[in-house]
Amino acid sequence: MQIKVTSVMVDDQEKALAFYTHKLGFRKMADIQMGPTFRWLTVVSPDGIEGVELSLDPMNLEASKVYQKALYDANMPINAFVTTDVQAEARKLRDRGVVVRGEPVDMGPIKAVMFEDGCGNLLHLVQPL
Repeated sequence: MQIKVTSVMVDDQEKALAFYTHKLGFRKMADIQMGPTFRWLTVVSPDGIEGVELSLDPMNLEASKVYQKALYDANMPINAFVTTDVQAEARKLRDRGVVVRGEPVDMGPIKAVMFEDGCGNLLHLVQPL
């Protein structure tokens, strides 16, 4: 068994696609219209494991909006991305206009910092130590 697709809920798929491709450097993988308001929209990381996709899921259900807001308000990231140099990656994100919350912090076996995707989510940027 493998993890093939993981997802993040977004308030606007087009805005999310722009963020994840232009700001994070991911590449669009799939873009399939599934109805008038929903696309199966995924991105992949050029540095990631081959075949693993991130689905940019629209928030069509009220429960998903409540869940996303609860995580954001609690300062909890919805997902994590791994890097080999969190300090340099955070600087690069800031240079691209991404809201990075503070500086990377040692957290035992990792160094991490959170950033915002502009679509209602907090994400962790993590460097294993």
